[in-house]
Amino acid sequence: MPKLWEHTIASHRSAVHEAILDAAAALVAERGVTGVTMAEVAQRAGVGRATLYKYFGDVDAVLSAWHRRQVGVHLQQLEDVWQRTHRIDDVLEAYAFIRHEHPSTTAPSIHRQQHVDHARDQLIDFVAERLGDVRSDVPKKELAAYAVHALNAAGAAPSKAAVRRLVAVTLSGLRGEAGR
Repeated sequence: MPKLWEHTIASHRSAVHEAILDAAAALVAERGVTGVTMAEVAQRAGVGRATLYKYFGDVDAVLSAWHRRQVGVHLQQLEDVWQRTHRIDDVLEAYAFIRHEHPSTTAPSIHRQQHVDHARDQLIDFVAERLGDVRSDVPKKELAAYAVHALNAAGAAPSKAAVRRLVAVTLSGLRGEAGR
C-alpha cells in the first residue's frame, strides 16, 4: 500500500482527499457505480479504512464528492475555452464533446437530484452570462437552458460528426435561424 505524505497537514489532507476521489473514479470506470465499495476505495487510494471514514461517511458521499469535482473540472474547461476564444460557439461545442465523452449514465445514480440540479444550474448560468446578442425574443437564461438541454443529447451521439451536427442545430436555434 503506497504511503501518502505531504509537507504540511493541509497539503497531506488534500492529497489524501484527491487520492480517494481518484480511486473512486477508477473503480467507477472499471465496475460501474454499484461496484464501488468503501473497502476497495481505501485499498485503491492507499489508505486504511479508518482513514477513509474520517473523510467520507459512506460510498455515496465519496461518489458525490467525485461528481462535484468532475463538474468543477468541466466548468473550468469551458472557462478556459471562453478565455481563449470569447466565442459561445466554441464553448458550446466543448460542452457537447464533454457530454459525448462522459455520458450522464452515472450522475443520477450517484447523488441526490439537488446535486444534479445545482450542477445544471451552474452550467446554465455560465452559458447565459456569455451568450451575447443572439436573439431578443427569448430571455438569455431560457436560451442557455435550451442549449444545455439540447447538447446533453451529445452523450448519445454515435460519432464526433453527429456531435458537430447537434451543435450546429443548437446554434441555429439560439440565433433563431429557421430551416438553414
